[in-house]
Amino acid sequence: MTLIPTLETTRLTLRAPAESDLDAESAFFASARSVHVGGPKTREEVWRMIATFLGHWQIRGYGFWAIDEKDSGRYCGRAGLWFPEGWPEPEIGWALMEGAEGCGIAFEAANAARDYAYDILGWDTAISLIAPGNDRSIRLAERLGARFEREYEHPRFGRMRIYRHPAPDAQDNDGNVEAYA
Repeated sequence: MTLIPTLETTRLTLRAPAESDLDAESAFFASARSVHVGGPKTREEVWRMIATFLGHWQIRGYGFWAIDEKDSGRYCGRAGLWFPEGWPEPEIGWALMEGAEGCGIAFEAANAARDYAYDILGWDTAISLIAPGNDRSIRLAERLGARFEREYEHPRFGRMRIYRHPAPDAQDNDGNVEAYA
């Protein structure tokens, strides 16, 4: 079994996804806000999605982390590394719950995930696959230094945009990340 590491940043704890995330994720996937990340979904589908996140860690050795705010303990969403069957290449992804957007949480968490991919896993590149019209995610990818590369026709999700992250030696990184088991 792969032990899912916990990452800490200045304000956040990135931890293993858990069933305790189900209520917040179900509320997110019941809303129109989820349309750019495969939603809407029923509560049962969200439970299966969390199980898939855990399974991805076992199959690939990496995956999504749940994001908790250190000061409040509030569940803020998820960020991490994703490469299921059918994906064009390994991705850095994120999704935030209502009320967690606009304050740098996704930036901090995505930076931590990218640091882990580059420094621990030895990746030399990564993408973010973003639905057209998901302007907040596009702005975040660009803030992370990723640049639009090309359109991609996903067999399940339709037209997507590939944003390429800077290589490890080219990134400007200010994540202050510690990893521990």
